[in-house]
Formats: sequence, C-alpha cells, structure tokens
Amino acid sequence: MSHTTSGVALAQIGQYYRAMGGMLATAAEHAKAHGVEESVYLNWRLAADMFPLVRQVQIATDFGIRGLSRLAGTDPVSLPDTETSFAELQARLTKAMEVISGLDTAAIDADPAGDVTFPAGRDQTMTLPRGVYATNAIIPNVGFHASMTYAILRRIGVPLGKRDFMGL
Repeated sequence: MSHTTSGVALAQIGQYYRAMGGMLATAAEHAKAHGVEESVYLNWRLAADMFPLVRQVQIATDFGIRGLSRLAGTDPVSLPDTETSFAELQARLTKAMEVISGLDTAAIDADPAGDVTFPAGRDQTMTLPRGVYATNAIIPNVGFHASMTYAILRRIGVPLGKRDFMGL
C-alpha cells in the first residue's frame, strides 16, 4: 500500500485538530465548572518564554494552512489572530480544517522529490524535498503545538489523558 503526501498530512493534521478541539471543549467546561475566566486559561503558558495557549492553537493552524497551501501552490488563507474565547479557537480549528481539506491534493502530491523553500525562523529559509517538508516540518510542527496545548491544559488541572491527545 502506498501513501500520498496529501493523504498522510491531511490524516495527521486532521487528527491533531480534532484532538485540540476536544481538549479545548473539556477546558471550557473545566473553566466554567471552577468559575475561572476563559482568558486565564487562554493566556496560560508553561514557561515565561513560551507562547500562551491561545497562540499555540493559532500556530498549529497556521502551520497546517501555510505548509499545505505552499505544497498546493496556492496563497494561504490568512486567519487573523484575534481569538479571545474557547469558542473562537474552536471556530479557528474548524476553519483551518476546511481550508486544508479544500486544497488540491493532486497539487500537494505532485513531484514529492522536488524542492520547496520555506521560511524557517527570522530572516532564514530552508529547502527540503516536498514530501520531506510535509512529514518532517509541517506535521511535526502542528504536533508540537498540539502537544503544548495538551501540556498547558494539563498543567492548569484540566482532566485530560493520552486518549484526549490522540483524538480518540
């Protein structure tokens, strides 16, 4: 059985987005049950030099949209970073999934050994084969920020487990 770049990327990123949506729903219930303003959770961070929860979700969606749009040869949809509630983050995840699901999979899968150059930090670029870019840059970055979402919520005391992170 052979796998396509688009098939692997859409399956993995979709699983991360569904898991994040479930974790955010549980967090919203937890905050409400404990009388905590959502902004407290949304602005929580694991360490002073790390991004807060809201930014983790924004970055995860940006990586999926920008990366797969780059592979599809289209300009990425830009989502404004204005979310201030769990409901707005849920809507962002839904929109991100709609965007990446609507990309041309044939374009994403075209020339997997061909190179793609992409931004990699401040004023830097990196070039990788297209298939490697998907599996070694896009998916792991979405996964990292999904992991940070999980870790922040666990640190706050939201009752999450591995099954929640796995999106099962």
